[in-house]
Amino acid sequence: MRIAILRIGSVNMDVLESIQKSLCDIFPEVSCAILKSTMPIPEKAYNPSRHQYHSSDILSKIRDYVEKSGADRILGVTEVDLYVPRLNFVFGEAECPGKTAIISLFRLKPEFYGEPTDWNLFAERSTKEAIHEIGHTLGLEHCRNSTCIMFFSNNIQMTDAKILKFCEKCWPKVLRWISLFAE
Repeated sequence: MRIAILRIGSVNMDVLESIQKSLCDIFPEVSCAILKSTMPIPEKAYNPSRHQYHSSDILSKIRDYVEKSGADRILGVTEVDLYVPRLNFVFGEAECPGKTAIISLFRLKPEFYGEPTDWNLFAERSTKEAIHEIGHTLGLEHCRNSTCIMFFSNNIQMTDAKILKFCEKCWPKVLRWISLFAE
């Protein structure tokens, strides 16, 4: 399986490289590349009353990059704050199953919560959200196991409580999906 990472707007390259390495470490026999192109943030996705961007609008634009990239999955990464109408915010969104996903780094930074800068914590949170959303593209739903990477995070504490692994119920599903790409 080939995963491409797409910058959406201005995004720190160090965090993209950290996500890239982690995706290759977590998913067996997967290649992951950072695309050279950067997708502009769609203006129509911005909701001025919320001061946030509708993630589904951005996700629909990521689809334009799938064929061009030659990848099986594309993970969009952005610095803007995302939402869906029924929630105050989202860390990310993905087609389930599908080929596209997006994560926002906005609320993953410790500084957002008034904490000191912590690169390692930020990189770990970013990786967790990236793996979670790629899991959705493979058809995995939210898991009931609160430490599983596929558990729904309603706040940053829930993200921090997850481990960088799929649980024993979710992992076989991941392997089954990835085996389809090897055939």
